[in-house]
Amino acid sequence: MQAWLNRRWYGSQGSCAALRPLERMYGAALTRRRARARAPERLGAPVIVVGNLTVGGTGKTPLTVWIARELSRRGLPVGVISRGYGRSGSDVRVLEPDSSWREVGDEPLILRRSGCETAVGRDRVAAARALLARGARVIVSDDGLQHLPLVRDCSIVVVDGARGFGNGRLLPAGPLREPLERLALADALVVNGECEHPSLRAAAAHFPHIVLRMDLLPAPAVALASGQRRALETFRGGPVHAVAGIGHPQRFFRDLRARGLEVLEHPFPDHHPLRGPDLAFGDDLPVLMTEKDAVKCGHPADPRLWFVPVEAAFSDADAARLIELLRRTVESSARSPGG
Repeated sequence: MQAWLNRRWYGSQGSCAALRPLERMYGAALTRRRARARAPERLGAPVIVVGNLTVGGTGKTPLTVWIARELSRRGLPVGVISRGYGRSGSDVRVLEPDSSWREVGDEPLILRRSGCETAVGRDRVAAARALLARGARVIVSDDGLQHLPLVRDCSIVVVDGARGFGNGRLLPAGPLREPLERLALADALVVNGECEHPSLRAAAAHFPHIVLRMDLLPAPAVALASGQRRALETFRGGPVHAVAGIGHPQRFFRDLRARGLEVLEHPFPDHHPLRGPDLAFGDDLPVLMTEKDAVKCGHPADPRLWFVPVEAAFSDADAARLIELLRRTVESSARSPGG
């Protein structure tokens, strides 16, 4: 089903006419939700939201880590909040590095293990207040562009350069959570990779602000069993299994091939918890997976298993522009009432 939708959302087939009535219903539900939302709360600290308009992965979490580290380098303690997609429970939890992904979610656990003080909860205002009570002075929300109760001082929209905004239609006729006009309210648009999809050119009419190019650079692979690090190039010379349960698995496979690896692809749905049969390939070849898959993998002692972390990277010019936006956000929030 997902492959069928992706062909219509991002390919040349266009949306399915049978889904248009559902799209109108979804749009009407969005309007009602905004009309009924409670008044947003200001926290007394700057809030930076990193989100997207489309479903699926775009690179929000690596960008969130990049922003948190840049702010921390400038002496600002940062707290990161997330809903914690797929977790059991909805209460507010402040994460520890050894937290269970089932209780806090896979992406928040990556954030915590990257050194970010992180809290999850359906009520992200409460999650943010928990981090402020622990000393955070800036809140970064990983996702949350559609979370209405929280006043945000800066909104950054991330989009995948290969898939863009697809056919530009709302769910389920297209991949959009909100209309493209929502871009006009954002402060920056970050394109993950080359601007390949034609929808990105059409979206420029809705976005008069900062547009930045981000690349996700694979780091050396890490063995789940031992923590040993190994350069990706050393996996050349034979096939490797590549496992990806993320929003856009083909990007992971493509990045491995770009480094000369012979890849046997094993895509899974986003947030898929890996189980024994998922990794039973009947051979002893290395298995490379994303970090998001690794935090959910129940076979850490298997010597075949490696994960490949990624880091957000910008040109010097784009990094300077983004840092300047963050600086202005923090200073402006400090001057605002309640800031």
